[in-house]
Amino acid sequence: MLCGSLLNDYYPFHQFLLACLNKHLQMKKEEIPQDDGALGRIAREVTYVVGEDGKYETAQSSGWDVKTEALNVAWDEVERKIEAARQKVLNGTASPLLYFMEKKIMDLSILSSYTGFWKWTIKRHLKPSVFKKLPEEKLKKYAELFEVSIEELKLPFGA
Repeated sequence: MLCGSLLNDYYPFHQFLLACLNKHLQMKKEEIPQDDGALGRIAREVTYVVGEDGKYETAQSSGWDVKTEALNVAWDEVERKIEAARQKVLNGTASPLLYFMEKKIMDLSILSSYTGFWKWTIKRHLKPSVFKKLPEEKLKKYAELFEVSIEELKLPFGA
């Protein structure tokens, strides 16, 4: 339990999250949260609960505030990264690839696996001076992946 004790000492948020998850995993059917979920009235979540016999079974929940808040925090971080990438492109310190990578929630490894380009090659393509000299076939590969035209890939925010 040394790892758990270190986690509790240094990461109070993780301690809180683990306590919430532990409570959630031991929840009885009548204790299932029915808060407004991230999907609203579109869908219900399947969750595991402890049945009367002490065994796990499934039940439905309309949502859980803690989970919804965690998702909101995560999406806020994604939006922050997209905006930071946008500013770098506008300032001329990064190529538009960075913006589209953040917008599609990709990293170098994912982009490399989809395009077949080496990660070090993609790092070079993130430099505006290198990106401007890319041949049409490489631009086309990126544009198809990001579901934009080559023109929009080159100028994502217009002229």
